[in-house]
Amino acid sequence: MPSSPPPSLQRNSRERQLIAQEAARLVAESGIHDLEHARRKAAIKLGITSEALWPRLSEIEQALREHQLLFAASSQPGALRLHRESALQAMQFLHAFQPRLTGAVLSGLADGNSPVILHLHCDDADAVQRFLHEQRIPAESRAWPLRLAGHPSKQHFPGCEFAADGIAFELVVLPEDALRQPPVSADDGKPLPRATLAQLRQLLALEA
Repeated sequence: MPSSPPPSLQRNSRERQLIAQEAARLVAESGIHDLEHARRKAAIKLGITSEALWPRLSEIEQALREHQLLFAASSQPGALRLHRESALQAMQFLHAFQPRLTGAVLSGLADGNSPVILHLHCDDADAVQRFLHEQRIPAESRAWPLRLAGHPSKQHFPGCEFAADGIAFELVVLPEDALRQPPVSADDGKPLPRATLAQLRQLLALEA
């Protein structure tokens, strides 16, 4: 018979699971949408300070899927569809900036409170703000920390956020080089999942 894992490994696995579950609860119930922030806050709340014991972001995503199946199975799919349709309209509107959809709306984890996160690409960091101003869309400036492929550390990239028809939008302005060297995951350094306008159209067609 296979032997049981050592108690230390069992404890480590249990701690990772507890953090993942608490982080998922925070995302679902407390309005936190950044998984890294949710992970850190959950770990602090549980008193697990060693980052070696923290779950990967993919584990938190899985815990969030399970949480949504248990507590939001009737409402989450409709909210996700609405957010994806809104993302499609926004990407059409912002097509000149070569938008890419990322985050919970792409992964399928979005709920009614999730923002639509779009990466825009332009070497003129102020061009998006000027465009929104010309279109009479009020937006607040903000910066987001991201690490691009080929870079050793995170940088803060400008952008803005606004709401339309009750849905929040976060527009992050990246240099055009980020089309070839996209943002990467804090966990494994792999490119973040991102979708073009054509890919989002295909995703919506598959769901219809």
